[in-house]
Formats: sequence, structure tokens, C-alpha cells
Amino acid sequence: MSQSCSIEKCSRTSRWLCDCCEQYLCLQHLNEHNVSLISQLNPLTDEINALGDRLETLSIHDAIANCRQKLEDWREDCHQKIDCLFEQKCQELDQLVNEIVGPHREELNQINLKITEFIDAQETTRQDIELLRSTIRQLERNMNNIEEACFTINTRPLVTDDTLISIEKVTEHELDLSTLSPVYKTIHRPQGSFRPFTCNDEYLLIHQEPNLCLYDRKMNIVEQTLWPCGAIQDMCWSSTLEKFIVLGKNNIFLVDEHTMSIDNVYTIKERQWLSCTCSDTVLFACTNGRASSIMEFTLFPAIELIREWKHPLTCSKDEFIVSTVYNNGNLALMIVNVLNKSLRLELKYAKTFDSVWLFQFNINWVQKLAFRCCSLPGNEWLVVDYESGRLIQISRDGKVKKTIQYHPTPCRAMLFDTNILAISTTDEINLHTIH
Repeated sequence: MSQSCSIEKCSRTSRWLCDCCEQYLCLQHLNEHNVSLISQLNPLTDEINALGDRLETLSIHDAIANCRQKLEDWREDCHQKIDCLFEQKCQELDQLVNEIVGPHREELNQINLKITEFIDAQETTRQDIELLRSTIRQLERNMNNIEEACFTINTRPLVTDDTLISIEKVTEHELDLSTLSPVYKTIHRPQGSFRPFTCNDEYLLIHQEPNLCLYDRKMNIVEQTLWPCGAIQDMCWSSTLEKFIVLGKNNIFLVDEHTMSIDNVYTIKERQWLSCTCSDTVLFACTNGRASSIMEFTLFPAIELIREWKHPLTCSKDEFIVSTVYNNGNLALMIVNVLNKSLRLELKYAKTFDSVWLFQFNINWVQKLAFRCCSLPGNEWLVVDYESGRLIQISRDGKVKKTIQYHPTPCRAMLFDTNILAISTTDEINLHTIH
């Protein structure tokens, strides 16, 4: 028995069973169905053409600019280290020459003075002359020995291989703020403790009045030292120096993670510091007050000022920068306007201070405290909103990705290890896991 067409209101006899939709179709509806399927190929062709055009215009240089810059920074750093070693060895050579030649030069001067005395006095003896001749002959033999021996410089070739630089494709796992766990560890801080804290791959550096304390991953104190240097404005870690950088009101200190020694390496006059951050090669330190400047320092071989970035490149004359965070070639700046009490996050290229994007928050600056942010994997950012008691996750393109309430009121945040988020409140630091 013949099968009717499956299309509603069609009484024709089916001619074909369509494999894709499993319907019995008459000749007319079979043709219409085929035309419909063919027509869906045209938009796909358009999409493929658009992707092809995009591939042709894609700037590979822009995509790998940060990676190339890291290679360039590494090369410059190696050159600086070689130059520093060269200067050190030149100084050692000069010192060695002076140690050998200096006594003979002094002896020559003494002989010359003695001869001058005899000539001025117009009186001498044969014994004096013979003694002078003997001394001169001995000095001459000593100089011959010096010239013959000279100096020996032993050098070894600078060994380089592919293991010095590794290039790998890395896919960063973006964190989801909604996965923030309950507090699993709390570090209490006594009254008078300064709120800034920072970390490296192994340790968390915290001020607990009256000490600077170094905590390990299990939150045990491994080192501590008395902090006698006044208020702490901010902290960061330098992987290049393998030391913590602590910002006082007017001074920059280096703290050794092994000995906890404290060295004052730079002092600013007339102005004060507020925040700091560093890349592999430079330190960025921001001044406190309207029309904030960002001072850029070399890290190696010494902390030395390179340049000062001023307004309006940094911010306007009625704004000041309350937080600076470096990540992957960019600087994230938390900027407050003192006239309209507004707050924005602006991402700038660290090399030129050109703006990448900015995000204007719907937050009023009332409590006159510094808003802080930290970097997250995938070039994302976490902003601490103490005014509303919130944590705000900002995507890599400058949009709000996630917002959660946090109690007690958060002041600062820092990603410790790959999935541990440390959040500072007024009296304590809470540790959470985040995925």
C-alpha cells in the first residue's frame, strides 16, 4: 500500500523517505525540502568568508607583542648582568694593579725626595750615593719582575642553550568568583597592624604589630622581624630581586625572604607614596595625592629612577591613583575623582601609558579609603569594593563578569598560589579556595 506525503494537508502519494528528517515526501515537497536545505548553505558560506577575511587581517604581531617584549626584557637584563660583571672585574684589575705598583711608586717618591734633599743641602757622601744606586737597582729589578709576570686573565665561555628560554602554549584557567569557598583559615592581626600584604609562590608577607611576618602555605609563621620603619603604604614581590618591596610613606624598602633583613633603597622628598607594583624588570611606585605621578625604577643592578609618568598621562589634576597592579605588560590603575567622588578602573600599556580600556564604577567614594584591585588568571582583575562590601570580577575586555557580597567589609585581596584567595578585612586576613 502506498504511503501518503507527511506534509500536513498534502494528499499526494509520497515518492521518497527523507533520511535527514525521516518524512515521506511527495515529489513537490521533496524538491521544496531540498531547496530549503541548499539555502541554508549560503549563510555558512558567508560565515566562512568572514572568518577568512578576519584571518587575513589578524595581526600576529599584536597577539604575541607581550611575549616578544618579555624576550626583549630578558635580553636587556642579560646584557646588564654581563656589563655589571665586566665593570666589577675591571675594578678588581685596577685594584690589583694599584696594590702592586703603589708601593713601588711610593718608594720612587721617597728616593726622589732624598736626592732633592742632598742637592738642596749641597752635601752628600760616597756611601749615600752607593746606597741610592743600590736602592735604584733593586727597584729596577722589581719592576722587571712585574713586567715579566704581568697579569693572567682566566675566562670561560658563556654557556647558553635552549633551556634558558622555553616557549610553551599555555591556556590559563579563568577563575569564577561564584566558586569562592567559605573561610577555611583566618589570620588575626592585632590593633595597629598595617593592612597591606603581598605574596610570592611560597610565602605570604603580613604586618602584625609590631612585626613583619612570613607565613607558609599552611599558614605557619616561618620568619618574622621587628618593623621599626613607620606606616606601610603597600607591598609587592620582585621575582628578579627575589625580595619583597615594602613602600613606606617616603621610603622604599627591600625585605629579604630568607633573613628578613630590611634595607632602605630609595627616599622621596616633599611627596609621599601610596601604591606599588613591579614587572620582571621595573618597579612602578605611585605618589599620594591629586594628579598622581607614577615613578618607574630599574630593579637591577640597583633601584634607580628611570622616569616619572605625570598627569594628564596618568590621570587628571582632580584625580589620584589609589592602586597600581602590573600584569602581562599592562598596568591596572584604580582612579578616584575627588570632585564627583567617582571611581574607575583603567588599563594602560606599561611601556607607553596608552589606554587599553576603562570601566566606570557606580560607586561613590565616601569613606576616603583606597580602593584596591589584584590580577587574576586570564588577564582578569578583582576589585575590592569596601563601600558596598563587594568583590567585583572584571573580564579581560573591561566588563563586569561576576559580583558577590562579602562580609566583613573587604579591604584588599591577593591571589596566593593558583586557587587560594586571601582577603584582608579590618582586623584579619581570610583564606578561601576559588576555582
